[in-house]
Amino acid sequence: MKERRQPIVAVLGHVDHGKTSLLDHIRSLGSDRQSSVMAREAGGITQHIGATEVPSEVLNDLCAPLMGGKNFNSPGLLFIDTPGHHSFSTLRTRGGSLADIAILVIDLVDGCKPQTLESMRILRQAKTPFVVACNKVDRVHGWQSEYGRAMAVSLREQSKDVLALFDQKYWQLVGQFGEHEFNLERYDHITDLRRRGDSRPTSSNYWVG
Repeated sequence: MKERRQPIVAVLGHVDHGKTSLLDHIRSLGSDRQSSVMAREAGGITQHIGATEVPSEVLNDLCAPLMGGKNFNSPGLLFIDTPGHHSFSTLRTRGGSLADIAILVIDLVDGCKPQTLESMRILRQAKTPFVVACNKVDRVHGWQSEYGRAMAVSLREQSKDVLALFDQKYWQLVGQFGEHEFNLERYDHITDLRRRGDSRPTSSNYWVG
């Protein structure tokens, strides 16, 4: 029997929108130690394609409550981190084209930037499905952050004024995607994944989401 390969997950987005810090969290899954690749990179900016393997044992342990007793049938997931700086367009194209699925990381407060739009074009041309990580929600003015908290819990514990600011930034982002013919919806509001893109609020600084 042919051995199954690891599905490849590309992580793309504009420079300094939190791709590598998000992957630092993923690298630490199943471990008591925190990874910090970002701290070792020049200026905290990715300048090459890096790879991170998450074995199926870790995925099964983490996702068991959501999978109804089912297990992953692959050896795990292979995440690749692509540079967000404008000088590394070729590396982003390669990473986005070879992936089975992608995570497009966007600073929720900053919204879509040039390399965000370029990444969207790359994924569309390659027909690569992707999830949008609406990152850095902790930058929303007044946001109350607690390390490692589930996003659903974090949203419930914000004030009405903060949630109004969050919604304003989120719907601005949805509008930007709509201008480029992408239908985006928050993960907990989606009823049909075939018609709407999946977006998830995150804070890689606080490992939330």
